[in-house]
Amino acid sequence: MPISSTLSGGSAKQVRAESTQSSGKTFEQIRQECLRRGVLFEDPDFPAVDSSLFYSQSVPLNFEWKRPGEICENPKFILGGADRTDICQGQLGDCWLLAAIASLTLHKETLARVVPPDQSFDHGYAGIFHFQFWQHGKWLDIVVDDRLPAVRNNLVFVHSADNNEFWSALLEKAYAKLYGSYESLKGGSTIEAMEDFTGGVGEMYDTKNAPENLFVILKKALDRGSMLGCSIDITSSAESEARTTTGLVKGHAYSITGLEEVNYRGQRIRLIRVRNPWGQVEWNGAWSDNSREWNMIDRAEKNRVLQNSLDDGEFWMEFEDFKRNYDKVEICNLTPDALTDNTTRKWEVNFFEGSWIRGSTAGGCRNYIDTFWTNPQFRLTLVDADDDDDQCSVIIALMQKNRRQLRKEGLDLQTIGFALYDAPEDDDFVAKDFFRYNASKARSRTYINLREVSERFTLPPGKYMLVPTTFQPHREADFMLRIFSEKQADTTEMGNTIDAVLPDPPKPNPPEEETEEERGLRNLFEQIAGSDKAISARELQQVLNAVLSRRKEIKFDGLSLNTCHSIINLMDVDNTGMLEFSEFKVFWDKLKKWIMLFLSFDTDRSGRMSSYELRIALKAAGMHLNNKLLQLLGLRFADKNYDIDFDDYLTCIVRLENMFRVFQALDKYKRGEATMNFQQFLFLSMNV
Repeated sequence: MPISSTLSGGSAKQVRAESTQSSGKTFEQIRQECLRRGVLFEDPDFPAVDSSLFYSQSVPLNFEWKRPGEICENPKFILGGADRTDICQGQLGDCWLLAAIASLTLHKETLARVVPPDQSFDHGYAGIFHFQFWQHGKWLDIVVDDRLPAVRNNLVFVHSADNNEFWSALLEKAYAKLYGSYESLKGGSTIEAMEDFTGGVGEMYDTKNAPENLFVILKKALDRGSMLGCSIDITSSAESEARTTTGLVKGHAYSITGLEEVNYRGQRIRLIRVRNPWGQVEWNGAWSDNSREWNMIDRAEKNRVLQNSLDDGEFWMEFEDFKRNYDKVEICNLTPDALTDNTTRKWEVNFFEGSWIRGSTAGGCRNYIDTFWTNPQFRLTLVDADDDDDQCSVIIALMQKNRRQLRKEGLDLQTIGFALYDAPEDDDFVAKDFFRYNASKARSRTYINLREVSERFTLPPGKYMLVPTTFQPHREADFMLRIFSEKQADTTEMGNTIDAVLPDPPKPNPPEEETEEERGLRNLFEQIAGSDKAISARELQQVLNAVLSRRKEIKFDGLSLNTCHSIINLMDVDNTGMLEFSEFKVFWDKLKKWIMLFLSFDTDRSGRMSSYELRIALKAAGMHLNNKLLQLLGLRFADKNYDIDFDDYLTCIVRLENMFRVFQALDKYKRGEATMNFQQFLFLSMNV
């Protein structure tokens, strides 16, 4: 079952960050311990070794790990206030991170959360610093020591324009620790780091297909404290960080730091200020530094616009030139109400965490109708419309988790998206036919390999079903779903029922009233049972293999002895460890039903059942399981092609019925709870 929680937006108190150190100690506890012992902190969780730098290559240079005091005299954590000149890119492709840090410096309250100001190289210095990042609904406190990779006393990665200022280099190190190594920071989306700095919700605009009021949207977002980034697309890896004739860099992450309107030759001209985190290489077109356009506007207006502008990497350009030259704009809104609204609203936020698991819940997009329905499903109930409208504003943000950390294992971002449907009444879980005949009400604009896909919708009150998916089936990933709504919304996971309707089987007819089929079955039983008139697990294995091997439409390599023991445990009501005829007769009736179910879901007549169809087969057998249990069954019984042969299918269904019947017997008050002692637990575990 996904983890879920609900938070109210608005002016909530700052949530306390969790310590992530393996020792369980906090930053302050470690610092005081080091001061007491008179030693400088050395972080065992992110040591000064090559593996903290790179995981896929050897270190290309002769790196040395040095503390700031070994690099310069009188090092400072922050010198004259943290600002965007403190962020110069080094020998690592993390311009996306630097662009986000540059935006962060424009928001002092947010900066103070990410970079706690109560640390320095002076009072209380112990070689330890800490930073706070948001990840998957939690704020984490990341501690690092101050040993930084250097070559000939120069920092290799992020550094400040002032060679004795170190907050930005240490921030990068803490972020590298969060994701496992410096190399893990190569390549990314500015909005990813923006969200990690704020816990906000992001959105992206294509400048070539942007709304007409994009300038207004950006201006409002910047005025409200949102963080903004932009970039130029590349068509091949050869174009990455290639410079254009206008001084811009393709495939490079920039931050947007200002928007203004000025009077120019009798017209109002819209300007945008952009910063290159390299600290150099600037736009050389109209409105660039020292361009003639600045001499043709009022001096007071020129001073007003340029008063906070910087010479190193920051430049102005006309907004129309910006749209022609840049392709993407990314906005991270510190609160959802900063997106397009004019008034501050209090939003409700629902969190869910879940997984796409191959063979059970990794169904892919709607193109794959045979498996799409097996994806996780969530019911969203919108009751009250917005205060100023008859519709409900909803923001849906789907984030895949931990993909940057998994790069070292060869796993990268999945291509993800989601669809929203009108929910059918009272269905616990919606099957294939619903999606075959019903179109989506809304969906993400595209499937894309970003960490998060988010969209804003305006919907009438009602019940909806949300289906988050990967683009292709069988692609595994963990995900987090955030649903923002102006008014309270009820959001629950569907398919979460665990139940079984298992009626007692009818008693066998007495010998004189037996049908011809029953008489034939008795003759078979007597031949196998022999003088003891009971069938053992090994005898049951022989007869079932003989009978089932004649059925060419079923593929299996023979029933295992364990499966036959499970069958006897299920049917042996008198605890003899063997089956008498009455018990064998009840099992035989069950077996016929289970074979029929198996064949009905073997749609391609391969002799095997798809693991994605297991949910329906079990439901038809009277057993309802939630996604978590279905994921476990898929991993336990499905092969590499997501198929289940008859032996595994029979083992699965017999063990489940056995467990349900034992639990129902223990659940004396029918409350879904059972109490057992240790001996009963061991007995149950051994016999299942």
